[in-house]
Amino acid sequence: MKLCNIGHQFDYEMEKLIRLFLPFEKIEVLHTEETGENIAVCKVLYDGDDTVVTVKLTLDNGEAQFSAVVDKSILDQRKETQHELGRQLFYCFEKLMGYRPDWGILTGVRPAKLFLRYWNEYGAEYAENFFKNKFLVSEQKLALCKKTVKSEENIISLSCDNSFSLYLSIPFCPTRCSYCSFVSHSIERAKDIIPQYVELLCRELEITAEIAKKLNLKLETIYMGGGTPTTLTAEQLDQVLGTVRNNFDMSAVREFTVEAGRPDTITKEKLLAIKKNGVTRISINPQTMNDGVLECIGRKHTAQDTVDAFNLAREIGFDNINMDLIAGLPSDTFDSFKSTMEEILKLYPESVTVHSLSMKRASTLNTTGQHDEIKMGSEAAKMVNYSREVLSENGIMPYYMYRQSKTVGNLENVGYAKPGFEGLYNVYIMDETHTILACGASAVTKLKDKESKNIKRIFNFKYPYEYINGFHELMIRKTEIGEFYDKYFK
Repeated sequence: MKLCNIGHQFDYEMEKLIRLFLPFEKIEVLHTEETGENIAVCKVLYDGDDTVVTVKLTLDNGEAQFSAVVDKSILDQRKETQHELGRQLFYCFEKLMGYRPDWGILTGVRPAKLFLRYWNEYGAEYAENFFKNKFLVSEQKLALCKKTVKSEENIISLSCDNSFSLYLSIPFCPTRCSYCSFVSHSIERAKDIIPQYVELLCRELEITAEIAKKLNLKLETIYMGGGTPTTLTAEQLDQVLGTVRNNFDMSAVREFTVEAGRPDTITKEKLLAIKKNGVTRISINPQTMNDGVLECIGRKHTAQDTVDAFNLAREIGFDNINMDLIAGLPSDTFDSFKSTMEEILKLYPESVTVHSLSMKRASTLNTTGQHDEIKMGSEAAKMVNYSREVLSENGIMPYYMYRQSKTVGNLENVGYAKPGFEGLYNVYIMDETHTILACGASAVTKLKDKESKNIKRIFNFKYPYEYINGFHELMIRKTEIGEFYDKYFK
């Protein structure tokens, strides 16, 4: 498709809007007008005191054109012109494709955070009207925003100026799922470097703990993610988690999570090692309880493996278990998703996170062209809406939300929990509430300045072999943590 932008520089914003409807379309951006099929012409014209925006969209099934005059009374004319241009482009696509994404023209990652900002600055009525009339957000998504904002606010209020969270990266998996774009390596390919990786990760944790102690930082939450952390052996899990427990001040820790992940990696010995080291919350992630869908996405476990792993965790004493599901998986249907939700509710976990399938550029589904499921936007929306209804009916309420690019149906990811079992780290990382000290390959430390709200990022090497080979350089980078706090907090 050709995107012809005339009289403005909103190239990035207009391209993002096109991708709400055509996620994988190759887009050529031009600043001259052309005619023909598969062309969007977005114009901004100045007529005296008026700013007029006009959009004409031509697809193979017809043509649509909409125009509007930008309201002169709005102070930020540039931003309003961008929004108005986006709305007219949205209306064109809606007319020709017969499809209206529930989030309207809102493309940001943190809609609840934006909603809260408007609420705090201008009041609830302004925030609601802005979302509905300016961003074209549906009533249903607006209601979701309002619910999650209240829960997120309560969690955010627990943090103080010297609070921080700790993240540990275990970038290994049994196999690579077809939808995955994370930096992870199969155990078969990486097994020879895992022992060295674990040793260096423990050393990085020791160094990080020393820094946190010198700066008098208060550890609030810990999250061990991946990859699949339970691809490590029980002994390796004990080594890493024991290093955390023995080096960090755990007295103020509110939550200690291990993403146990795939059921086929979970054993009694591993769960005992996790429990022994003070972990309070684990995640067992089936993604679906349909064996055919599991096979389609490259998972090697079955739905029964999920049930067995969950029951084993309960027997060992875990009383705070999250389960991850994905709406919009290839070959999944609404009826199949409903069946998955029924099976999950029989287990009655403390929290459930419902993700919408995100077709990242590096995923196998995308790189191999296997993305017919993009047409499942409306089906995935039914799945997401159903999950909200049935989980809420069972006392498992939405507490945080975020969005990703190239998500089927332009949908959202939502965490649901029984009251008192909300995942605190999830809120802190998405809200950027406080500093996150991160260890391991592909981990990103985020240093938060409470006054300016600035975030300084310190990147670890992306791949495990780079992490191992460049470990000395990484530890030099760690000195930037102290320099940051000296600058902003002393």
